[in-house]
Amino acid sequence: MLLLLLQISASCFWLGRGEVVTSFESSCPQFFFRETPPNEALEPENPAWICQRYRNQYYFATLYDRDRRIPVYSAYLYQPGPGKRPKTWLVEPQLMGSVYPKTMEREWTLLKYFNVSLEQLSKSQAILQDYKNLTDSNRGHLNPSSHHNDSSSRTATFTLTNIVPQDKKLNSGAWKNYEQQTMMKMTQGCNNTYVVVGAVPGNNYIAKGRVNKPSHIWSGACCEVDTNQRKAWGVIAENDKNQAQLLTLGELEDVLTDLYRREQVSLFNSDCPRK
Repeated sequence: MLLLLLQISASCFWLGRGEVVTSFESSCPQFFFRETPPNEALEPENPAWICQRYRNQYYFATLYDRDRRIPVYSAYLYQPGPGKRPKTWLVEPQLMGSVYPKTMEREWTLLKYFNVSLEQLSKSQAILQDYKNLTDSNRGHLNPSSHHNDSSSRTATFTLTNIVPQDKKLNSGAWKNYEQQTMMKMTQGCNNTYVVVGAVPGNNYIAKGRVNKPSHIWSGACCEVDTNQRKAWGVIAENDKNQAQLLTLGELEDVLTDLYRREQVSLFNSDCPRK
């Protein structure tokens, strides 16, 4: 009874819902053009499909690599707007098991109200401690808060399941320029822009081998100008250099196919132009 009361009282602190689901198509397909997620060529050995939900609303989707403790990609609709950058970092309880809340939570909330140990949490995902005392890297968003137009949607991006160790200079330099300047230019005339941002697993790790540092960061976009016209593009950056290369969508998919060394990568429905 005491535990139940504690859990009920903890509900006051619940920030959002981050559901681990069986597929994006059946749970949160709205973040993918024509409700078509990327194909299986990107899937890791031990995946988790997360519909990122905050204050009873879905905001984006993340395919998570449980073994490397980084996202494979995050998919969302590009809807930029002014606003403050959030400061609260969240984690995903359901990566520990389906018995835990379908809620994006602060670490301390889980430790204090749900009888979860930090060791237990850290086995399932990256935690704040993993990103402390880094020299060349910092926390890099796949889905950036600046691509969202209200407080709730920006806060939802501050889950560590949407974060990778990113080269500091790249994060604040060429990649930031792409996110804020290039995307604004490329989306002129677009009614809806679907975005998938991902990370290619690398050979290096942070936090004593716990969290993989990607070799590349990439992004693909497919924009609907009207019912009959679409345009698409991509970008990729090596995660140790402060430069980003703008590509056609087809070129990006071919580069990712070479990097993953599996089947041909497809990021969007075939109605998105590849050239």
